[in-house]
Amino acid sequence: MTDAQTPPASGGRSAAAGQSSGVIATGDQARIEQRTLILPPGALQAAVPDEAIARLNNLPTPDSPVFKGRDDALALLRALPSTGTGIVAQSVRGMGGIGKSTLALHHARGHLVAERGPVWWIEASSSSAITAGLAALASALNPVHAALPLDEAAEWAVAWLQGRTGWLLIFDNAEEPADLRPHLGRLSTGQILVTTRRDLPWNDLGTPLRLDTLIPQTSLAVLQEITARCGDADATSLAELANELGHLPLALQQAGAYLAQTRTNADTYLTQLRADPADVLAATAPGDSQQRTIAQLWSVTLSALHDADPHAVQLLRVLAHFAPDPLPRRVLTAALPTTRAVDHALGVLAAYSMITLTDTTVTVHRLVQSVVRTTTTPTPNPQPQPRGIRRLLHRTRPTAPPHPSETALTLLHAAMPPGSPEDVVPWPEWQRLLPHVQATSTHQPNTGEGSELADLLGQAAFYLWARGQAAQALPLQERALQITEATLGPDHPDTATRLGNLAATLNALGRHTEALPLERRALQVTETALGPDHPDTALRLGNLAATLSQLGRQTEALSLAERALQVTETALGPDHPDTALRLNNLAQTFSALGRHTEALPLKERALQVTETALGPDHPTTALRLGNLASTLSQLGRQTEALPLEERALQVTETALGPDHPDTALRLGNLASTLSALGRHTEALPLDERALQVTETALGPDHPDTATRLGNLAATLNALGRHTEALPLDERALQVTETALGPDHPTTALRLNNLAGLRRMLNDGDRPSPP
Repeated sequence: MTDAQTPPASGGRSAAAGQSSGVIATGDQARIEQRTLILPPGALQAAVPDEAIARLNNLPTPDSPVFKGRDDALALLRALPSTGTGIVAQSVRGMGGIGKSTLALHHARGHLVAERGPVWWIEASSSSAITAGLAALASALNPVHAALPLDEAAEWAVAWLQGRTGWLLIFDNAEEPADLRPHLGRLSTGQILVTTRRDLPWNDLGTPLRLDTLIPQTSLAVLQEITARCGDADATSLAELANELGHLPLALQQAGAYLAQTRTNADTYLTQLRADPADVLAATAPGDSQQRTIAQLWSVTLSALHDADPHAVQLLRVLAHFAPDPLPRRVLTAALPTTRAVDHALGVLAAYSMITLTDTTVTVHRLVQSVVRTTTTPTPNPQPQPRGIRRLLHRTRPTAPPHPSETALTLLHAAMPPGSPEDVVPWPEWQRLLPHVQATSTHQPNTGEGSELADLLGQAAFYLWARGQAAQALPLQERALQITEATLGPDHPDTATRLGNLAATLNALGRHTEALPLERRALQVTETALGPDHPDTALRLGNLAATLSQLGRQTEALSLAERALQVTETALGPDHPDTALRLNNLAQTFSALGRHTEALPLKERALQVTETALGPDHPTTALRLGNLASTLSQLGRQTEALPLEERALQVTETALGPDHPDTALRLGNLASTLSALGRHTEALPLDERALQVTETALGPDHPDTATRLGNLAATLNALGRHTEALPLDERALQVTETALGPDHPTTALRLNNLAGLRRMLNDGDRPSPP
């Protein structure tokens, strides 16, 4: 598999007008396989001392010290078993604002006091959020896992939990049963608590605990305690207010915080609440009683916030356009004229229970965000524009204040980690920003002034692609292209960059036929705009050559790869990493044509240039090692290839983790070399793990999965286990023919392998597939 080259979607490295910068995606061809997770001795040991594990937690700060009316529910949770095996997870269900998370938090704090084991809070609104939460647990237990891919770190955490009892996991705000099911089936030695507002058939969660609104006496007690107004003189007004609020815990908490902060009379507040305009209520979702109740609070609360600090209202409107996940506070640094103004506004919002604030993060309840977005309209702000908020391109109303959604986008764009998302170092920060990128993008138009949005989406997609998550990257790349083309036109170099990035993502998904016209168009646009001798033109030539090679059209690819090398070496010099890439891609094309002797010196030089430029432990150096080893193997020099393959695997697994597709590639190549040396027993577990990793990362219908199936079948055949190999070869053929077509050379290879195996099994009566 050739180095798949991908131009960057810019980000930390934005291209100047008239230019585009390029990043390179890498891969490998040869026999490529993946393997199963094999944990070395001691791998499940935590760095946290045993005596501290029982106190380990990441529990959020309670929204309010007042907690009433849930004694029976809390007793039920505390009676649940937390040790032993086969423990069934428990769910807490109810509408938004009913107090599910608050109940779970109080239960968790009691569990922590008992020091039964670690207590970990995981935001569970999506499968990616669950993975991130488990990965955070792995990092807390052993900081070395912070640099690993999230999937691997999460897998480590699950394996660690399986080996002990007494722990408690809270999956908060779960949305889909499918997101939790893979974990619930494996985590049954501790206690799991799931909160969800969705009344779906959560078959793995046993009998649900359903929460309702509070009874009137408890609602009154909540308001009395929050406001410190316990006398009989206030009881009637507070009871009437509680009734108006529908006894919803979140609404009671917010109203009580408002009264306590402003020292407002309850009768006055109730009058204002009832006078809330009907059109505000009509703007809420029909039938959503809890949103309607909280909407009634808004004109009153926002008015009070504006009097306390107008910046607080301005900032809340911006925060409503991020995700309901913890947002790094650094994102908001330039949201107001001074950092002090930001800190003060956040403090006011926290005092009114509008946000949850920590030293490093800001979290806004999704219900609060929804109501702010749907029931308020920003008014012109005569104050100076916030620091660091630069205008989007071609703004037609330079004096008009930006919409809060635009401000959120610009803040997030400015907060992108510097450097390339392909590098491992910024991955944790990208993962923290990712849900906010996705949320903020949903509130932006697709046309007009979209350069920042396209850049943000493109860089986030690049991060996902670098982590081997091409399927998640695809819709972001598609939208980035759509916005760029609408904003800058079809013939702009940045449009070519988006085309190339989308093609690289499709290639990573095995969809080479769809990638080809995008690569051709990207080349045409770039060459027209920048000229035939520009490095970006060489990038497009190389990408097109790589895609043609993936489609088995190596003869067409050869001249493109040769020209790409010539242009790059002339423009950037013989020792540039991009020159090494072109050398390697040209060598891969020679290899695909059977010209291995011509490929060898190119790959040797590519390795030398890469190692000098990037260092011996860089993933790209591992790629070059693997490619050189592949050519040596094809020349019958497997003994020389073996140490290169072993080093390539070690470097890749250290840099990217055991569950990354590139690690699977290295496992498969090493297995191929061992098999060529007759060491089939050693190759087998590598082939098995390679298949497992590839299928998990790329899916059952990806061409790379077919490669893994075919390689595993070949190893089983070499061990004389022909009956086990047959269904693997049959499935490899089916996947390859569906993905690449009946006339692709790889399809012919699969047909030949299957025919040979059937002859070996005397299976001539069974008709061969067409």
